Amino acid sequence: MKVDNLKVIVFDLDYTLWPFWVDTHVTPPFRRKNGDVLDAHGSKVKFYPEVPGVLKSLKEEGYELGVASRTGEIKGANQLLDLFGWDKYFTYKEIFPGSKVTHFNNIKKQSKYQFENMLFFDDESRNIYDLERLGVVSVLVKHGVTQQVVDEGIQKFIKKGL
Repeated sequence: MKVDNLKVIVFDLDYTLWPFWVDTHVTPPFRRKNGDVLDAHGSKVKFYPEVPGVLKSLKEEGYELGVASRTGEIKGANQLLDLFGWDKYFTYKEIFPGSKVTHFNNIKKQSKYQFENMLFFDDESRNIYDLERLGVVSVLVKHGVTQQVVDEGIQKFIKKGL
């Protein structure tokens, strides 16, 4: 369901799109083998199961998508986005240590959209707090992104606009 004034949907990475911290729980470099993504130790790297379908449907509905991650493992995070086949969904990638406010100011500048036209999903309360103060509708993700979590976020966005 496309909401007219919702233009950009942004996701955190760690514990939002995948169930680990890319800088501590897995070991880059990553590689693809027999359809799986493996870390340097040969351990399978998994994402939350509904994420690929959610990203695909949001993109097909016409939303611009972005990622905003504070990780220091920039190369590894980008490598996983590529190996999972998700790069094609993201117009904006802000992956570096620091405040999510900086990430969103960059997205605002690149997209030419206001914070009020953005929706954000993250697993950390401090980031939700920081971005809500800017006017970004933000959703605390407790167990990874699912279609239900995204639908609830879109409903929250609609209610804020009323």
